[in-house]
Amino acid sequence: MAKKMKKYILIALCCLATSAFAESKWDRVTNLDVNGKKANRNEIRIGWGDQLFETLMWRNPSSYTLTMPTGYRQTYHENHRYHQHLWLEYQRRFCYWFSLGAMVDLSEVGWDNVVRDGRGIEQSRDPKHYFFNCIIMPTIRFTYFHHPYVNLYSGLGVGMDINGGTETNAYGFHNDIGAAINLTVFGVSANYDRWFAAVDFGGMYALKNKNTIFLLSSRMINVSIGARF
Repeated sequence: MAKKMKKYILIALCCLATSAFAESKWDRVTNLDVNGKKANRNEIRIGWGDQLFETLMWRNPSSYTLTMPTGYRQTYHENHRYHQHLWLEYQRRFCYWFSLGAMVDLSEVGWDNVVRDGRGIEQSRDPKHYFFNCIIMPTIRFTYFHHPYVNLYSGLGVGMDINGGTETNAYGFHNDIGAAINLTVFGVSANYDRWFAAVDFGGMYALKNKNTIFLLSSRMINVSIGARF
């Protein structure tokens, strides 16, 4: 019994030592003052993300209908315009390795609807077509390496994607809502005082349409700037 008690006491002392080291590390990271009351636990950043999936999915046709009669009409999506992901995120650190917050992400794709005849000759053009995505989600972040000027982290967000625009789904609705997830596999931020810049690598995914499950993946590479306060 005495041996077991000694073992438990040793484990408890190791845990306390680890906790003390962690808190000391946390103090250095957040720049607590001498009274231990002031810390840069809040963080806000604005970022830009690529549209890799959208640019691969929504492309101009490589060829036009040339075997149909001249009077045949076909509508093509052409001249795509990509408004890359813009996002805003707030995070609050609860300990040196864990933070919790929320994110809003906006993106849009526009195009021309072009009607061509059987010879591929343009008959009409309508540029007023687009769809947008608004993604809202709570986010968590795990920071596994701290340095006065560099942080390494991973993160996860789960929320909803509101999709709208000029097009309709199978039910005739212009708006649609689906589940969304954002995974940050690896992120690195460089700090200077309160200000920082960051690069994230991962992916954002959303389930689209109620009748067909459509997987949207984007924001594979993200860059952002922000401040801690």
